[in-house]
Amino acid sequence: MQDYREILAEILIDENSLKKRVKELADEINRDYAGEQVLLICILRGALPFMVDLMRNLTIQNSIDCMAVSSYGEGARESTGNVRMTLDLQTNIQDKNVILVEDIVDSGHTISHVLEMLKTRKPKSLKVCVLLDKVSRREVSVPIDYLGFPIENKFVFGYGLDLDEFYRNLPFVGVVDLNRYNQNE
Repeated sequence: MQDYREILAEILIDENSLKKRVKELADEINRDYAGEQVLLICILRGALPFMVDLMRNLTIQNSIDCMAVSSYGEGARESTGNVRMTLDLQTNIQDKNVILVEDIVDSGHTISHVLEMLKTRKPKSLKVCVLLDKVSRREVSVPIDYLGFPIENKFVFGYGLDLDEFYRNLPFVGVVDLNRYNQNE
């Protein structure tokens, strides 16, 4: 594994901007669900740091669960569109206020598939909270109720988003320098 600085083109969203926006999203959720409980569902693994920071800023009662879905092949940089669940929820979501927490929406296929599946489980409400949205890549329309940042179509990593399963721990969202990254593959 190489030092991330060797393949970092730019810091797209710095640590302070992330913290500020996550707090703002939590404030919106606190207002929208005042006096109610919510179940946060984290789409593993990329959304985990985002969800942890989000829940730390929530003042309403909340619980969590996780699910894992995959639409990327081994080493793929783009979704295949073929979505499969690799870990299902442990919680019955019927009659619960559910907020699906995702790191990034690209084509929309994965989140659309997950939303359709969750709707069949009859939650009281179902909202989507996304850190990053690549609007220009959208192939399937998906509702985003709480959005961190719209971004251009750039290959990003850090703050939960991996590059070959590494660098999720970085406190910022960076853009990969594809020329330098491809040289090192």
